[in-house]
Amino acid sequence: MRVITGKARGRKLVTVEGTDVVRPTTDGVKEAIFSAVQFEIEGRTVLDLFAGSGQLGIEALSRGAKECYFVDAAAVSIKAVRDNLRTTGLEPQAKVANMPFSAFLKSTRAVFDIALLDPPYNYRLIQKALPLLTEKMSENGVIICEHEKECVLPRESGGFEIAKTLRHGRTAVTIYRRISAEEEKQ
Repeated sequence: MRVITGKARGRKLVTVEGTDVVRPTTDGVKEAIFSAVQFEIEGRTVLDLFAGSGQLGIEALSRGAKECYFVDAAAVSIKAVRDNLRTTGLEPQAKVANMPFSAFLKSTRAVFDIALLDPPYNYRLIQKALPLLTEKMSENGVIICEHEKECVLPRESGGFEIAKTLRHGRTAVTIYRRISAEEEKQ
């Protein structure tokens, strides 16, 4: 696992060992995610929810995001995030929270431009997180969800709707964008 491009390009990242719920994002899926928002990253505030090793948020920071919040309930994941931030030199732009996603989303005052969700598969965590997350998104915010391709996500949630779904083998990436005022009137 490595950083694909940007300031930390080529840096190797550690992954969380010994758990079956952490599933690192492949380079192909990561490239698809960041191609979808390549012109929206620079100077933005990012949330890496269900951070695991932190590779998605680190990729966003490497590509020019202003700051990234890394959230995971597992202490072993938070240790990997901190190690990877140290390795890449991106610690100053990171905020790391070791807590359940719902507690973080209910307590944070931060507003996010890009949210990256890659939870363990088969737990319906995206469906539980979306209603809380949409309240924390900026006007032009983008929510990107990595999930198993069989997973059915809601078409709309809190003023956001599915804009695109990309498929890569057993994995799918669903991108939510805010419903425009014109679309809401129709």
